Amino acid sequence: MELMHLSTSLAHLEQVTAWVPEQSSPVLLSLVDANTVIAAAGAKDQWRSPLGVWLEIDEGYAASLCARDVATLSWLIELDHVVVSAENARAQAQVVTAMLTNDEVNFANDAATIRGAFNRPAPPRPVRVWSFDGETLASDGLELRAISTARLSFGEATGYR
Repeated sequence: MELMHLSTSLAHLEQVTAWVPEQSSPVLLSLVDANTVIAAAGAKDQWRSPLGVWLEIDEGYAASLCARDVATLSWLIELDHVVVSAENARAQAQVVTAMLTNDEVNFANDAATIRGAFNRPAPPRPVRVWSFDGETLASDGLELRAISTARLSFGEATGYR
């Protein structure tokens, strides 16, 4: 499996929406100067192919809020992948995964304890959640590492395999 992380700015989003369908690997979008989820949702009519998002979890943006954003975005665009980049990324990704259901969530790990929570509606199709620890993308036993980096006129693209 291969994935492509594209780090770009809001000013280049129109170029990105044209570039994404030309890629042979799924693209994971992150914006350096705007909220990635809001920008992707705002351009929802321009996405002509599935997309993924790369989100940074920190003290101001908890994994449970990330899960809410992912669930909402999945109803607006064809969202196939989400990368959770954070301290303790695997545990944070487990929280996001647990929250992407219609069921009551009772969950505890090193990142969070959640009791009796709901995050409805769940995405209309499966969203694969990846963790990123600074070197490795990991999801369900798969691990991918960076194999290439390219500077583009509208951002930086890093390929993972």
